[in-house]
Amino acid sequence: MMRELPVVTKNLLAINALMYLATIVVEKYGVDLNNLLGLHLFLAEDFRPFQLITYMFMHGGFVHLFFNMFALYMFGRVLETVWGSKRFLTFYMATGIGAGIIQQLVQYIYFETQLSMYSGVDFGGGMLVPMAEYLNLWNTVGASGAIYGILLAFAMTFPEERLFVFPLPFPIKAKYFVLIFGGIELLSGLSPSAGDNVAHFAHLGGMLFGLLMILYWRKKGDINGPYY
Repeated sequence: MMRELPVVTKNLLAINALMYLATIVVEKYGVDLNNLLGLHLFLAEDFRPFQLITYMFMHGGFVHLFFNMFALYMFGRVLETVWGSKRFLTFYMATGIGAGIIQQLVQYIYFETQLSMYSGVDFGGGMLVPMAEYLNLWNTVGASGAIYGILLAFAMTFPEERLFVFPLPFPIKAKYFVLIFGGIELLSGLSPSAGDNVAHFAHLGGMLFGLLMILYWRKKGDINGPYY
């Protein structure tokens, strides 16, 4: 089955799986790869510019990895076949980086609104964590931003394609599927009670950058042609 996959999709699946296994292995030696390669807020001491790339190959657990890779397998291979490998890889990396940038922006806005009210963060029991240390706790990992970009691209390329989505007992058109998912992410991100450790705005950032790239390619008139 893997041999039948387009080359970029196949290698992305392999790299993500290998990085997850590496995280488990090196953890036994006291090394936290998610902390080293995950995306910290640019104000934090642990931030490194390369994390804007490496964070999208790290995952917070098997379930997180599985669903991202399942979506990559289902939709990414189709897009790569239609677009070609170079365009698809460019799109994947750009939407992943774009998602990280949007997440950074949202976290910075949140930090600025809190800074004037707190000199530290109370985690309960009277334990007040200094703000500088608290910043290092903000760590984004996962390919979800790029995956949401792929979902958007699939819906724009095949808007009438019908998808079976659990738990719905009937198929739904791709264009409506993505609109619903995007709406859920926006409402979840704006919810005052949002504390689910999900980077909702990274997901939306991936969709936003994906939309801008597709509109640009369509304006040039070469969306289905080879990309060099």
